[in-house]
Parts: sequence; C-alpha cells; structure tokens
Amino acid sequence: MRQTKRYTVKGANPLWQLYRTVSFWKVVKNFAIIQIARYTPFPSLKNWLYRTFLRMEVGEHTAVALMVMMDIMFPELIKIGRNSVIGYNTTILAHEYLVEEYRLGEVRIGDRVLIGANSTILPGVTIGDGAIVAAGTVVHKDVPAGAFVGGNPMQVIRQGDSAQ
Repeated sequence: MRQTKRYTVKGANPLWQLYRTVSFWKVVKNFAIIQIARYTPFPSLKNWLYRTFLRMEVGEHTAVALMVMMDIMFPELIKIGRNSVIGYNTTILAHEYLVEEYRLGEVRIGDRVLIGANSTILPGVTIGDGAIVAAGTVVHKDVPAGAFVGGNPMQVIRQGDSAQ
C-alpha cells in the first residue's frame, strides 16, 4: 500500500510556500545535479552523482536512462535496488503538493526491476524485486515482486514468475 506522510498547510498552497518546506539552496543544488545526470550517458558516473550529491541509494549495476527526472526536492527518499533499469524520460517523485497539504513518501524500487520509458512513479510506492513496469505507466500503488504492470490507471497484467 502506498505510504505517504501528510503535512497540512495554512494560507497559500504549499507549492507557493515551497521554501518553508525545503531550503532554496538545496533545490538549486539538486536541480543542477539532476540536470547534469539527465544528459549523462555513463551509468556509473550518473549513479555516483546520485549517491554523492543527492544522497540517493542506488544499487550496483543499476542503469538509469537519459532524461530520467528524479525528485528535485527530496531525492534522498528514493531507493533503487541492484541491477535495475529505469527507462528513458521516467519521473520518480517523493513529494506531491496539493492545495491544502503536501505529502512525502519514500520510493523503493527493488532488485532486477525494469521500468519502461515515460513512466511516472508517485511518492510512497514500493516496486518489488523482479517487477516489470510497462512504458507510460503511472505507478500510483505498490507493485508486487515479479509482477508485470501497465496502464493509467496502473493494473497488474501478470503476477509472479510468469512476468519474467
């Protein structure tokens, strides 16, 4: 089950009050590093940038494709397992701002996970080991280990080892 922590805000919407939530300089630094990583074609260098400057957990031999957009405000809440592939232009979010509240949630992507191009991973989601996420999927809830999921809204297409 998707797990996020809610924070209510008084007055203007929480995105308008962004810098009460996260430091301006953290956002500037994260934005610069993420933009460099988006255009870096070398997985080992990209993973080093994520680990060193964004405090993300990225497993050994994980490949993050070009143009992947990591959460700019809370990238440290993203954890990616070993030997996974994150497809081109995927967005991974650890926060969401609504009109009267914002939510934060850790994103956990297991080992040997394949995420197709142009997918969106929402905050608080866990994607189990060996799962496959079809291109263009909006992952709004947890994905069981070994499952093949796709669509918007996301649906389980196949479960278990048959997805491999």
